Amino acid sequence: MIYTVTFNPSIDYIMFANNFELNGLNRATETYKFAGGKGINVSRVLKTLGVQSTALGFAGGFPGQFITDTLTKANICTDFVQVDEDTRINVKLKTGEETEINAPGPQISSTQFEALLSQIRDTTEEDTVVVAGSIPKSVPSDAYEQIAKITKETGAQLVVDAEKDLVESVLKYNPLFIKPNKDELEVMFNTTIDSDQKVIQFAHEILAKGAKSVIISLGGEGAVYVDEQYSYKASVPNGHVVNTVGSGDSTVAGMVAGLEAGLTTEEAFKQAVSAGTATAFNDDLATKTAIEDIKTQVVITTLDGSE
Repeated sequence: MIYTVTFNPSIDYIMFANNFELNGLNRATETYKFAGGKGINVSRVLKTLGVQSTALGFAGGFPGQFITDTLTKANICTDFVQVDEDTRINVKLKTGEETEINAPGPQISSTQFEALLSQIRDTTEEDTVVVAGSIPKSVPSDAYEQIAKITKETGAQLVVDAEKDLVESVLKYNPLFIKPNKDELEVMFNTTIDSDQKVIQFAHEILAKGAKSVIISLGGEGAVYVDEQYSYKASVPNGHVVNTVGSGDSTVAGMVAGLEAGLTTEEAFKQAVSAGTATAFNDDLATKTAIEDIKTQVVITTLDGSE
């Protein structure tokens, strides 16, 4: 089973308002509500690709119930730890430009956090755990490392998509892959990356610290995959980018789904990039049709460093 962990899920409440005026009455022309959070996004795209997962994390109040119900209706399994306060609601106001207001989220008690760790302890070497996104202030700052240590003990594969400090804390536990973007890679090594060779160089430094493989997103320039044996670059078609946040989550899902299905590394990477690109060009997460269409346009090349 694949488990996705979202520490601070949300309802993403999207509002479209034309001719928006500050300090005045505005009427929305359209509104949408989505179950949000990076791990939840991974579960949703996994389902699109025909792969089942169980969404873990914390949920509370009517927003938490909305998220659970939304995922259940999509035939996605959930096993959230119930918390006392409401799950957060994030507002995204689209007025030609986009303004976001993210709520802080509920308090997580030590008992509730321990309940999540107990779920991770039940994993086996047959399982994969995907941990993505930020952690609320009430969760221990070493939450990622605690989960990584547990998966190392249970034999479950670990996939991580998070900011620098959280990623670096798990490398010694040999995650299956991590997925920094180019900017995050530059921050990790306090450098400027201006070539594929430098991407490969610093990816190998991450491998030396313990990760089994790395996917580096390059935005409109595609992505690079590096492990001890292979180095691939994916070139992607041009398009109008509207969803950069969900794009990274979709890339993770595409790779995990490909490996779960027994695809070769190259084919799994191609699916990963196709899923990320399809989401980037869409208001919501990628559809199966869009992923398959873009897959025919993605070109994979072998970079220097492959055996």
